[in-house]
Amino acid sequence: MRTGQRVRARRRIGATSAALALLLLAACTGGPDDGSDSSAPGAEDEIVVASGLDVTGENDIRRRLVEAWNDRQGDSEPKARIVELPDSAREQRSQILGALQSGSSRYDVVNLDVTLVPEFAETGLIMPLDDTAVAEPADLIPSVDATAKWRGRRYAVPFNSDVGLLYYRRDFLAAAQAQITDPSGEVTWAHLRDVITHLGQNKPPGYEAGWTTQLDGEGRTVNTIEAFASAVDGLELTDERGRYTGSEQDLETGVAELRRRTSSAYTLSDAYDSEEQDTQSHFEAGRTAFLRHWPSAYGPLHRKFSERQLGVVALPGKAVLGGQNLAVTSSSPHAREAADLIRFLTDPDSQRCLLDAGFAATRESAYRDDRLVCGHVDARDTAASASPSAGPSSASPSGESTDRTPRDEAGRPRYAQDVLLPALRNGVERPRTPLYGPFNQILTDTLRTLFEDEPQSGEEPSDVELASRLDAKLREAMSG
Repeated sequence: MRTGQRVRARRRIGATSAALALLLLAACTGGPDDGSDSSAPGAEDEIVVASGLDVTGENDIRRRLVEAWNDRQGDSEPKARIVELPDSAREQRSQILGALQSGSSRYDVVNLDVTLVPEFAETGLIMPLDDTAVAEPADLIPSVDATAKWRGRRYAVPFNSDVGLLYYRRDFLAAAQAQITDPSGEVTWAHLRDVITHLGQNKPPGYEAGWTTQLDGEGRTVNTIEAFASAVDGLELTDERGRYTGSEQDLETGVAELRRRTSSAYTLSDAYDSEEQDTQSHFEAGRTAFLRHWPSAYGPLHRKFSERQLGVVALPGKAVLGGQNLAVTSSSPHAREAADLIRFLTDPDSQRCLLDAGFAATRESAYRDDRLVCGHVDARDTAASASPSAGPSSASPSGESTDRTPRDEAGRPRYAQDVLLPALRNGVERPRTPLYGPFNQILTDTLRTLFEDEPQSGEEPSDVELASRLDAKLREAMSG
């Protein structure tokens, strides 16, 4: 058995042809568990926006931006309202598909996880958008904007982005006389492994392992793609039509890197069953020195730690892009107004509001233009602000700002320009395919053995065996 007290899922799902057929059917139809919408159907004179949970929490900035757009509408023009969907991308997909295909509820605008754009575009559930839906398209970060297109056409506009980052305990490293960078000034996985080994000999109180990351749910796929893309430069697992184009050799190299990263010698045992909030809690408790997380953790972690204690850098190697993109549904009777709403929600001013609130903005200007401030919702925020723009702040009952986010002179989160923006520019996408659901299931099931208790000696599949199995399953499911 591997070292550490692990509580891991022991399910082993067989990849039978019947199960694969169900997966392929679910990718096109929404599957047997299509969710029913809990909201009332949209009224004829309103624009209904289906969106996931606002991960910034207190400020509900996305809803406030929608309300700001409503204030601009004339008395005879439709107003918009947000319908909040389940937190996970899988559940969001199921609920949106169920509503659009059954007609049980009307959504005019859908805030899609970036992995869902190819599927919704290919099945005709969202409509192509012209340039009128995008304010200043050249300002969009190219890598982020690519997630909103499919087969050369724009089907969405990036609303808020996401990318993997590496948070670390400065105080732990300082006490052990270790540096986050290697002698050449770079942050690399090889150097981090050396630092973790050193920390194991000079353990801070409560310290258990070097790093933690989300190795359950979609986080397992994210970490896998990050390892694969870091190990194989220019890795492409799908072509422009979403068909599988990988090779056993590339997969073997990727599996080996993933195995190294998630080795029990470096990884907190709880990581194998952890999602995002779990890993953040473990890091806050001092159980690890490093945490792979998203930009949304920056503000909350700074409510726990000072800048002397906490640092953040771009993830070594390649980091996966996340985020959500706004699209107009093909069934919307308010397509023109919906496109106007999208233009407003994704313009430079709104993006600055989102950045200030804790999201990763999708535009270069939000990070680089010091004259740009969050003006759309200033009039709505009566709380004291810790920055020149009032958008993201919140206040205690006494009126004192509870915002502890470090900010630069222009009021942006301090890491935004030097850490977050370069990470977004260099981010990589998960495989783009209308069959992302089956791809994800095959990937996680085939590589499950890397995240479970080891079989008896001699029974654990090698990197070559895992790569061969993965290649065969993906080729069968996604090469046609």
